[in-house]
Amino acid sequence: MEICLNKDVNIVVDLVENSIAKDLDIQVGDEILSINGEKIKDIIDYKYLISDEYIDLEIKKPDGQTIVYEIEKDYDEDLGLVFSNPLIDEAKSCSNNCIFCFINQLPKNMRETLYFKDDDSRLSFLQGNFITLTNMSEEEIQRIIDLRISPINVSVHTTNPQLRKQMLRNINADKIFDILKRFDQAHLEINCQIVLVPDVNDKAELERTLRDLYSLENSVNSVAIVPVGLTKHREGLPQLKGYDYKLSNDLIDQVEGLQKEFLEDSGSRFAFLADEFYILAKRDLPEDEAYEGYPQLENGVGLVRNFSEEINLALKDLDQSTKEGQVTFITGTLAKDFMEDIRLRVLQKFPNYKINVRAIENDFFGRSITVAGLVTGGDIIKQVRQDDFDTLMLPSSMLRAQSDYFLDDITLGQLETALNRRVLVAEVNGAEFLKVLSQEV
Repeated sequence: MEICLNKDVNIVVDLVENSIAKDLDIQVGDEILSINGEKIKDIIDYKYLISDEYIDLEIKKPDGQTIVYEIEKDYDEDLGLVFSNPLIDEAKSCSNNCIFCFINQLPKNMRETLYFKDDDSRLSFLQGNFITLTNMSEEEIQRIIDLRISPINVSVHTTNPQLRKQMLRNINADKIFDILKRFDQAHLEINCQIVLVPDVNDKAELERTLRDLYSLENSVNSVAIVPVGLTKHREGLPQLKGYDYKLSNDLIDQVEGLQKEFLEDSGSRFAFLADEFYILAKRDLPEDEAYEGYPQLENGVGLVRNFSEEINLALKDLDQSTKEGQVTFITGTLAKDFMEDIRLRVLQKFPNYKINVRAIENDFFGRSITVAGLVTGGDIIKQVRQDDFDTLMLPSSMLRAQSDYFLDDITLGQLETALNRRVLVAEVNGAEFLKVLSQEV
């Protein structure tokens, strides 16, 4: 996710329709100076200060005029202001140099914001970003506890203090479990992530980490276990190996054994494996109920199963179509077989369509990168230029958040121009996927 580096942090750039701010005729370009006489440090202060039923909002207009609005509202009702920077502050950058850091494996000469490593607890609260807790002062930790800021998503990787210092290459990385125990005592809601690296934090170390996190029963809701991603741009970086068929099968056996134990003890499997492990192991994905509501969907945990279930439900509500069309589903190599299965299911309701699946080899990052979300526009252009198709259809996960840019800075428009074909984008949601397919082709 790209982070806004704009320093004009408390400038209003938009207003929510039918909101308090809209009714007060607050304008784009206005600057928020204070709430109840208190200067706003960041979004946490803002959310905390506007939670009261009676507030005084001090605004400075672009011409320098200052206005104080006296507002009476419902408790916790939002004002409807959208700021130039969602944090109302500059984002805190990461102080780690993780042995597996994906940003360190990016090619040179890409967009500046792609190289920014965020590690900001406020982004965790606002946008679901995962943080390591290594760059937080005692004051900041206590502030999270005092203001009960949650949920928080934490990249743990290991609870072994020495190993965590080695993995994150940060001398402050060893305090993770002590901090999490304080959050647990405060009953804050936490979701955790483990980037698993073979022969580093797996096997016995993984079991130790999962059992430590499981002991934090007041706070930790779930743990996602995801495989390390290794690009071809690793010059000067530690030598690591990725997951393959055997390693993935061994891992699944280990984690499913722990899941069974946790489920019997607490009613939850607690730890969940990313889809990539099951696909690499050539094993069926767990059933829908095994994901317990998909708490780690953004981590690629259950994404394939969830999409499959959504497609099945949406297809039931569709009448058979007589429309004709020709479309190619674009995906990464990891999901090729899955999308072939989706293609066959879709054809039952769209029998006059010609549908192809095109799995794109990732030459930009290296062919060991197989997920659809890291496919680039340039690779699509090179690999499908000669294909016979009318329309391309690709998942929104291939584009940077809230933009039409691929990771290599090629835009959707440039892709369409280069291929002289129409390109459709669908959310990774079964109903939306079929809606785009049925209405637009």
